Amino acid sequence: MGRQKLRRINQNALVSNVLESGKPLYETIKGNWNETYFQNNWPLVLELACGKGEYSVGLAEVFPEKNFVGVDVKGDRLAVGSKQAIENQLFNVAFLRTNVIFIEDFFAENEVSEIWLTFPDPFNIKQRERRRLTHSLFLERYKRIMRPEGWLHLKTDNQELFDFTIQELESFGICHLVHTYDLYQSALNKDHFGIKTRFEQIFTEKGFPVHYLRCQFK
Repeated sequence: MGRQKLRRINQNALVSNVLESGKPLYETIKGNWNETYFQNNWPLVLELACGKGEYSVGLAEVFPEKNFVGVDVKGDRLAVGSKQAIENQLFNVAFLRTNVIFIEDFFAENEVSEIWLTFPDPFNIKQRERRRLTHSLFLERYKRIMRPEGWLHLKTDNQELFDFTIQELESFGICHLVHTYDLYQSALNKDHFGIKTRFEQIFTEKGFPVHYLRCQFK
């Protein structure tokens, strides 16, 4: 492990906006995010597999009356978003270090208002489709922690993943589906406030269109 990566991981233990194994709140936060951590009643929004948390931080700046939690298993990535949030004095964003498959261990039924999936790993090999964050196995978890009026968002440059997701969602049971295969050339672009992840910036500079959808669970 490189020195910079190790330094970032060690930094997480010293800050309050990263929840990880060994910290007291890590074991007790389920169902208590607003009461215990954020200490308000604002809507709770998740960015899953958030990487360095660009979207979590960006949305927290745009929506100061919502709470945001970036979730990722990589501690060195979370440290980047944590540092940026601290430097920008954003107290409405936190980070949780865990695998998305364990999401129900940290969020209670009806606790979440929105979920963002921003450029998740497409797992293009057929045998790994069950690991896609839009597979029905994950959708079931999202539905259980989401409020009835909650929204699920996906941004990706991978058309195979996008088409797969639409099929999974329609089979699973959703409503109010809105989607586009070219976000920046659509009317939906205004809803994204210019926020881009690092991967998104790379792909758009190369001319790849960004696919986007949002929907609600039935």
